[in-house]
Amino acid sequence: MTAAMDDLNSEQTLPPARAIRFDRVGDLFAEMPEISKFIETAPEADEGYRGFLERLRASNTPEEAVTFTAFALDAKAGIKWGLECVSSLIPDMAPEDTKLMNFVSDWVDDGSSENRWNALQMAMFAPRRSPVVYLGLGVGWSGGPLAPNDLVTVPAWRAPRAISSAVMRAVGQMRTEHRAESLDFVLDRAAGLFRLN
Repeated sequence: MTAAMDDLNSEQTLPPARAIRFDRVGDLFAEMPEISKFIETAPEADEGYRGFLERLRASNTPEEAVTFTAFALDAKAGIKWGLECVSSLIPDMAPEDTKLMNFVSDWVDDGSSENRWNALQMAMFAPRRSPVVYLGLGVGWSGGPLAPNDLVTVPAWRAPRAISSAVMRAVGQMRTEHRAESLDFVLDRAAGLFRLN
């Protein structure tokens, strides 16, 4: 598992810094106050994204760094990060998860409403809540109406919460002795996304 993770780290092209929702961490907490329900640690004045991530990572609850990343990234960048983390940690998926993962990947590639609705429908009716199902929910809740003939939308905090749940469930499925390494892997990927902030 370590060699595959190292290969993924070295081969991935990092997205531009504009993948973040807001220019400043303080703006994120002000505009999406729901984040405080899931992260007890507050950012310091003028603390940058990378600095805050590393402070959360070094805390007694490094899982908060996963939640912070999911909230800090815009929907597409967050889903892409979650997709890379989940597919790296769980390479052998059940057939229904593979099908849903394809919908999620297609949405990352084209952002179409059709792929978003397909991912949401499959995730909503999934028999179990796997990491991939949470990614599907994150795609479905990423913005826009919930269905072609339904103008209802969900609160903006729901997609990042689903992305965070997907990544943490994937980490939780690792053998106990590999969980810390797996958490380090997903947070290393996150740190790369905030390299310019």
